[in-house]
Amino acid sequence: MKGWRIWIAIAGIAWLLNGCGGGSEPLETAKVQGGEVLVDLPANALRQVLIKKGTPGVDENSTLFGYRAYRIEYETVDEDGLPVKASGLMVVPTEEGTTPADARKLAFMKSKGLSLVSDSHGTIFADKEAPTAVAEATMEPVGSPVILTSMAGFVTLQADYIGYGSSANHYHPYLLKNSSAAATEDFIEAARNFAKKNGFPLNGQLYVTGYSEGGYVAMAALQKLEADGERVVYAAPMAGPYMLDQMAKGVLSSDTLPIPSFMADTAYAYALSYHQPVTSLVKELYASKLPTLFDGRYSRPEIDKQLTHVTRDLFTDEAITQVLDENRSFWFYGALLRNSTAYWAPQTTVRLVHCMGDDVVPYQISSATADVMSNTFHARDVSVVPVEVAITGDPGTALRYGHVECAPYAYGVVAQMFSQVRRATVGY
Repeated sequence: MKGWRIWIAIAGIAWLLNGCGGGSEPLETAKVQGGEVLVDLPANALRQVLIKKGTPGVDENSTLFGYRAYRIEYETVDEDGLPVKASGLMVVPTEEGTTPADARKLAFMKSKGLSLVSDSHGTIFADKEAPTAVAEATMEPVGSPVILTSMAGFVTLQADYIGYGSSANHYHPYLLKNSSAAATEDFIEAARNFAKKNGFPLNGQLYVTGYSEGGYVAMAALQKLEADGERVVYAAPMAGPYMLDQMAKGVLSSDTLPIPSFMADTAYAYALSYHQPVTSLVKELYASKLPTLFDGRYSRPEIDKQLTHVTRDLFTDEAITQVLDENRSFWFYGALLRNSTAYWAPQTTVRLVHCMGDDVVPYQISSATADVMSNTFHARDVSVVPVEVAITGDPGTALRYGHVECAPYAYGVVAQMFSQVRRATVGY
């Protein structure tokens, strides 16, 4: 368990990493075909920040690679099947600023080929929060690619999603399966083409993960990838609302909404995608505000202030009744069922990583998803990994993390999982 705790402690520091001093200088990197360098930080600069922050397990001898992030534009399709110009962030490990030992290690890894991790990000509302936008604005590494790429040596892929980045003029199809999966799969293909054009050695391995909305997107992408004949080595979606029908029932049966923007955006995106009036779900007082609130200019706290936390003041009585009655003929409930990502049988090994104390997406969603996949659809190997148990080694632990605070710990668990599988299959 010591190794797990070190990875997770590192992830917690990496999640908040900023101001590392690498973003203020003009980038002087080799020209690339089909992409743009947004961040280029040598390993020695990153190492000093981690040491200064007292990161457990990181010292002058710890393995650490440089961090280089590219923006890649590509074409995907929206819910209507129409072409959309999208974008995503591709982060690769580099030899810049590494120790001689790490340089040799990365050279060996490249000789075997680097593995890809498709990492789908959590819910955002402002375009400035998209992966490429953050990278361009700060010119610094932040979040999960620090651990997945600089520490673990994977190539990390983060699609901005339709509605952000290069497709900011399009509404975001929030929790809609087809376009979420397409944007992810198409970005993986674009990243592979980019790697080939620019001489980045890949080994063909693909791992899939993501947190919150990203957990849902990861599962949607896995289903599409498998259907299209793609082999995914290992999938570890985290804290995703895979059972949208059950999530909606839970939300709409409550008197109050802790985060009204989540369900309001779901209603707004579904109404647009299914060409239904928003007022069939949201009361007029708030329905008229949604196009402005969800136009990419506002963050979640700003949006929540403009909405009500009282469930029956935000949603129509009909919408609440029809969802709670599980009326499949009601367009919204039927759409939630069709877009749920729990009701199928993955052939890939899947670990549903989730904190037991999650206060936004209940842990029970993952346990129920694993149950229905395994026992109803006869999936090959699906199970739940409770994060608090993984990091303590104690099945009876009283430790609990909420949805937001869980994220870095969950990524630490996933990075360890993926590294173990890669070591067993690739040899490093």
